[in-house]
Amino acid sequence: MKKIENAAQLEAYRSQCAAERDPDRAMIAVCTGTGCQAHGCDKVVDLMRAELKSAGLADKVEVKTTGCHGYCEKGPLAVVRPEGILYQRVKEKNVADIVSQTIAKGEVLDKLLFFDPTTKERIKLEKDVPFYKLQERLVFGDNGYIDPTSIEDYLAIGGYKALQKALTEMTPDQVLAEVSEAGLRGRGGGGFATGRKWESAKKVAGEIKYVICNADEGDPGAYMDRSLLEGNPHAIVEGMMIGAFTIGATDGYVYVRNEYPQAVRNLQCAINRARELGLLGDNILGSGFNFDIHISKGGGAFVCGESSALIASIEGEVGEPRAKHIHMAESGLWGKPTVLNNVETWANVPLIINRGAAWYRGIGTAGSTGTKIFSLVGKVKNTGLVEVPMGISLRKIIFDIGGGITKNRAFKAVQTGGPSGGCIPEAHLDMPVDFDALTELGSMMGSGGMIVMDDQTCMVDVAKYFVAFLKGESCGKCTTCREGLQRMHEILVKITEGKGTMADLALLEEMAPVIQQGSMCGLGKTAPNPVLSTLRYFRDEYLAHINDKQCPAGVCKALMAS
Repeated sequence: MKKIENAAQLEAYRSQCAAERDPDRAMIAVCTGTGCQAHGCDKVVDLMRAELKSAGLADKVEVKTTGCHGYCEKGPLAVVRPEGILYQRVKEKNVADIVSQTIAKGEVLDKLLFFDPTTKERIKLEKDVPFYKLQERLVFGDNGYIDPTSIEDYLAIGGYKALQKALTEMTPDQVLAEVSEAGLRGRGGGGFATGRKWESAKKVAGEIKYVICNADEGDPGAYMDRSLLEGNPHAIVEGMMIGAFTIGATDGYVYVRNEYPQAVRNLQCAINRARELGLLGDNILGSGFNFDIHISKGGGAFVCGESSALIASIEGEVGEPRAKHIHMAESGLWGKPTVLNNVETWANVPLIINRGAAWYRGIGTAGSTGTKIFSLVGKVKNTGLVEVPMGISLRKIIFDIGGGITKNRAFKAVQTGGPSGGCIPEAHLDMPVDFDALTELGSMMGSGGMIVMDDQTCMVDVAKYFVAFLKGESCGKCTTCREGLQRMHEILVKITEGKGTMADLALLEEMAPVIQQGSMCGLGKTAPNPVLSTLRYFRDEYLAHINDKQCPAGVCKALMAS
C-alpha cells in the first residue's frame, strides 16, 4: 500500500479493509495478552492453526491473536465468532475438540463454558457472562476484535476516523472545545481536566511543542495501561495525534517501562505501520500537519510516573521530581510547552471526537464523565480488568462483576488508587466510584488499581506493606518523604511485632501531614494515605496490636503465640 496522501484515500483504504473482513466469517479470537501468555496461549494458537489446517478448514476459519480480553481469572480465553461463544481456560488438550466439534459441527463444549454459581447454569455467549454483561467497554472493548499488530484491523473498525475528522473538518479550537465540553479528566490519577491542560499549552507561543503519553504504570496489581498498549496501540497513537494537532505539537513521546516488552513491541509496530501509510510524518492527510511519535523506555522507577521525574528521565537525567514553579504547559520537555496524559486518557480522545461531547457527558457523573478501567485483583473471585461508568458503586464492581470474595469469606476492605491510595471498609461499599467521592473517603482514583481484601487480612500489615513499597521507591530528594516514610515504616513494624504504644499512634498521625505538606511530588504527598485510612476505619486493629498484643486476623507472626 502506497502512502495515504489525503482524507479520500484514507476513507477508501478503510472501506477496503472493512470489506476484506467478512463479519460472518468463522473466527476464533484468542487472547494473547501477558496474563494469558503466562498460561500458554501461544501454544494454544499454534496448535489451533495446525488443527484447522489438518481438518482442511484453515481457509474458512481465521485464528486471530488479540490483546487482553480482561477476564484474566479465566484465561486463556477463546471467543468463537460470529456467534460470540466464550471458551475459558482453554488448554492444548481442548483444541482438537474445539475444531472437530464447535468449528466443524457447530456443537458447543459445555465443559469450557462459564459456570454461573448463582443460577448453576453454563453460559454460552461472552456478552451474557456477568463479568462482561455489567461493564461498559467503550475504551477496552475493541481489544477482543483486532490484531494489535495490524493497522488494517484498526482501520476496519473505524480507526483514524477521529483524526481524519479533526484534520479535515475541525479547527484546533473546535477540537479543544469538544474535549473540554466532554469533561474528560486525566485517568492517570490526578483527575485534572484534560481540556484545561491542552488549552494552557495551546496558548503558549512556540514553534516546538510536545505531547507525552505516560505509560509508566508502576502500581502493584495494576495493568490497565499495559493491556491497552498491548491490545490497541493505534487508539493511543490516534489520541496523541489529535492532541498534538490541537496544541500545535510536532513530536510525541510514549514513556513506557522496559518491563513491558509486548507493549513496546506492539506500540513500535503501530508507529512503524502508521509511518509507512503516511499517518505519521509530514503533511498528514495533506493537511499541513506534521507529527511523529517516539518511544522512551524507563528503567522501572515508580517515581518516574510523576510528570517532572518522567520528563527528566526522557531527557537522560536522573528521574527525580522537580519543583513546579513553572507549569509544564509553559516549560516541560527540554524547556518547551508540553502536554502529558496517561494511556487511558489518550485512548478516550478518539471516542469523544467521533461521537461528540454530549454523548460522552451522558456517561458517568457530572463531575466525572465517561468510563474508567479498573484492575480488580486480590481476594475476589473474578480478577481482571473491568471498564465501568464513573459513579458505579464499589459493591457492584466487587460483588456483581467481581463475583464476591474468594472462598465466600467476609469482605473487609478495598484499597483503591495504588500504593498511595486508601483502604475503604464495608460501610462505604455503596458510595459512587468517582474522583471526588473517593477523595472524600480518604482514598483516590489513582490510575485504577483496586485490591480487594477479606477478613483474614491484617490492616496494620497492609499499611506496613504499602509504606515499605513507597519507602523503597522514594527518590530521597525530600527529607520529609525520605526520613518520614522510613520512620513511619519503623513504627508500623514495631506495632506488628507487639512492641507498639499509644504514643506511636499519635506520632503516626502527627507525621502524616508533615510528610504530605513537605514533599515535592505526588509520591510523598499521598504516601501517608494507607496509614491514615486504616487508622480512620480500622483503628480497633491497631489498638488490638498495641493493648492486647494480638493480631485479630492472625497474620502478624510475632503475635501468634500471644
